[in-house]
Amino acid sequence: MTKKKPLKDLSLMNRFLFAEVMDNPEACQDMLSIILRKDIHLTSMPQTEKEHRVSPLIWSIRMDVFSISEEGTAYDVEAQDSWRDDLEKRSRYYQSLMDTSLLESGVDSYNELNDSYIIVITDYDIFGEGKYCYTFRARCDEAGNVTLKDGAVRIFLNTHGTNDAEAPKELIEFLHYMEHSTDAAAEHADSERMKRIHTWVRKAKMSEAVGMRYMRELEEKSMARKEGRMEGRAEGEAEAVLKLLSSIEEVPEALKLKIQNQTDEAVLLKWLMLAAKAESLEDFMKAM
Repeated sequence: MTKKKPLKDLSLMNRFLFAEVMDNPEACQDMLSIILRKDIHLTSMPQTEKEHRVSPLIWSIRMDVFSISEEGTAYDVEAQDSWRDDLEKRSRYYQSLMDTSLLESGVDSYNELNDSYIIVITDYDIFGEGKYCYTFRARCDEAGNVTLKDGAVRIFLNTHGTNDAEAPKELIEFLHYMEHSTDAAAEHADSERMKRIHTWVRKAKMSEAVGMRYMRELEEKSMARKEGRMEGRAEGEAEAVLKLLSSIEEVPEALKLKIQNQTDEAVLLKWLMLAAKAESLEDFMKAM
């Protein structure tokens, strides 16, 4: 089992610390200004771990940091520190849910839809081209100079880029800092924005309230994993019981459901032993 890092040792690539720090509008503004290479001013507090759900029946996602600028542009930024092979499609899904949540009912024109940026920061290179930054806008295949003016931009940032001669120095410093969020990294940086972000990182790491939230999150995740393992074991034992009974004769649907819905491991283990000894379903049902 991987030992969990104490709060003081976390980097900004950690989703918990990232959300805690970027909950501060000044830190979020500085981050967006570094990434987009222009001053960004937010109209309201960033929303961290914002849930987007189109309907109760459709799978929802949680966006790490969601904010809107004075110009009305919407930004979603996610820090992803574990490998995923679905980030490109995931960003498309983010885009659709963001659009749905932003478009108010009764709007006469889709031109009123906010411009938007989906920004994903990873500690690996999704595209393998060695770039710190990959920016995507829709462009016409038949006429390369024609862009689709739909206002949607997707940016993938790679902390392990190698094109230092091309990328802005401030962005490179920030991406390195994302992985190494230490006093030393901040001291060696020239970017004033990044130094301000580090101030908020230090405050978060020293905050008793943040520390309590971090411990609570670790406990909740531990409990969820434990419950998941128990549920998985119960499902496996139920399947083993059914497999043994099916080798004797066809299992009635009512009995199958009773076995599948049982979550008590002790009961399932008892049934497993009975199923192994039973010569008929009748024997099993009498003994259970």
